[in-house]
Amino acid sequence: MGLLSSSTSFVRYSVEGTPAPNFWEFAAERISSFAFRDIDDSYEERSIGWVSILNMFDAEFAYASFAAGDHIVLTMRIDERKVAPKVLKKFCLKEEERIKKERQIPKLNKSQKLEIKENIQLMLLKKAVPTPATYDLCWNLSNGTLLFFSTSQKAQEQLEDFFKKTFELNLVLQIPYLTAEHLLDDQERHKLAEITPDILV
Repeated sequence: MGLLSSSTSFVRYSVEGTPAPNFWEFAAERISSFAFRDIDDSYEERSIGWVSILNMFDAEFAYASFAAGDHIVLTMRIDERKVAPKVLKKFCLKEEERIKKERQIPKLNKSQKLEIKENIQLMLLKKAVPTPATYDLCWNLSNGTLLFFSTSQKAQEQLEDFFKKTFELNLVLQIPYLTAEHLLDDQERHKLAEITPDILV
């Protein structure tokens, strides 16, 4: 469930680093450079990029549609072609049997099996339709925080890597202690050092 859903789950990040000068121009150029590229008409296995939070098919961002006040709202879209291991194994064994009968040999060597596997995998990938996944984010520029609307660890790792490539800034996941440190003022922050673990029975 994403940002625009009636109920959702999210994790909180802090954005670390120094933003580029003329940041909005920089952001527009980088978002365009890392916008999603469709792979439906190619044989690529994977594509990742930014799309509009309102439309997963909109990677043009007309009129800087990613900007909302002092926030940037984006969707990270990932399309992947996958071949199930059991399906790959089935077709490999089938092709191995065909070749053994054709050549009248009892078995194939390791290199022959590897070649068959590579050819079968490519053939199956060409037939596979890319499966899309989308993940929303909301970046608050005024306080340097970002909400990512997924609790999947894999999705979070992909975001952290792709965000850094796009904006040349780091994301640091905010555990409760770090969140409190970010929200409290200087006078209250010292109290965090006095917190000790306790056992609730």
